[in-house]
Amino acid sequence: MPVWLREHSWRQTLTAVYLSLPLRGARATPANIFCSEQYLKVSIPPFLFEAILYAPIDDTSSTAKIGNGNIFFTLYKKEPAMWDSLTLADAGKEKLQYLRENAVVKAQEKAKEETEAKKITKQEHKKYALEATMKLEEAERKRIKDLKEKERQKVAKELEFWKNQQKDADKYKSVQKKEELHQEIKPLKERTNEKMNKSRIPNEGTSKIRLKSTRGCHGSCSIFSQNLKEEQLPAPRAAATIKVNFTPRVFPTALRESRVAEEEEWLHKQAEARRRINSDLSGLEDLKEEEKNPDWLKDKGNKMFAMGNYLGAVNVYNLAVRLNNKLPLLYLNRAACHLKLRNLHKAIEDSSKALELLTPPVPDNENARVKAHVRRGTAFCQLELYTEGLQDYEAALKIDPKNKNIEKDAEKIRHLIQETMQSS
Repeated sequence: MPVWLREHSWRQTLTAVYLSLPLRGARATPANIFCSEQYLKVSIPPFLFEAILYAPIDDTSSTAKIGNGNIFFTLYKKEPAMWDSLTLADAGKEKLQYLRENAVVKAQEKAKEETEAKKITKQEHKKYALEATMKLEEAERKRIKDLKEKERQKVAKELEFWKNQQKDADKYKSVQKKEELHQEIKPLKERTNEKMNKSRIPNEGTSKIRLKSTRGCHGSCSIFSQNLKEEQLPAPRAAATIKVNFTPRVFPTALRESRVAEEEEWLHKQAEARRRINSDLSGLEDLKEEEKNPDWLKDKGNKMFAMGNYLGAVNVYNLAVRLNNKLPLLYLNRAACHLKLRNLHKAIEDSSKALELLTPPVPDNENARVKAHVRRGTAFCQLELYTEGLQDYEAALKIDPKNKNIEKDAEKIRHLIQETMQSS
């Protein structure tokens, strides 16, 4: 025979009813509670509590909180009004039986509708994800095609510009050679004319010189041949090969297109990371190559968490943290595992470390900061440190003020703090 729980306390507002039910040492779980629009049942063998409520409630938004040896119900009324009592005064066995059966049937129908809705929503999400992926791939292909076209046009312009420069250089060289030849031939002609004019003057000195010069020559020797010997052009330059050496670079881009300071910083960080990994993995030489990648370990830990293997996920996240202790998502995911395993102090520690790494606060890390505050606040509340938990939930609301779930949880924590203060 069940033992009926008669002791309970309740209070109300225009929109909600707050019911407190003592457990008398029994351990309750959400599976022990059943609630519909006008029927409430708590079955914790050997204890039983049933109530036909005075008026219908919104069973979707109503909540139950188990803790401190009590069950705290927050029942939201469908219509704002003050109830005369918690239960109907004239509820007989037939009406109780009818409401009980009707509540079970409605709960089954609601569960079936929710299952169907989840199935449809899942299919829609898959379809949307596929369409979004196809759009992204199409956009990426178009972007690559546009980049190739731009690069082709750029190279074509540079080649045309180089050809024009070569033509201008060739023209300049030809003009320069002509000017040099003209400058070399002009003084030669002037000297030749001067000597010819001197040879025409009838005097004794010049005649003797002319006779001497003609006597000492053989064949076709003349003044022009002597001048050509004196003004002989230099020999052409010998051909040679110039070897050009380029400074070796880690990055494939040209130096004129690179940011040297950022590249040096990246190389320094990579070297530090390699030294840290080698020092941390001194005793883990048997690991595979992919097992030394923190991102691969994070994905593996997420899969284990999804399958319910929380302890295995914690071990994977531990190894990933050893490899790289600067990734906030590793601490954030490990905090979720600790919450599932009831390691509340470790969950608080990991959430705090994640918040420390998620600085400065920017729009890209808003979602991660909200999760960190909520998980730390949940751990505080489970440790019955409601004031600290409320501070974290309020911090999460400041980041994401439109999140209704966080707002409801914060309101529940406020009620718990008020009830704790009243009871004390």
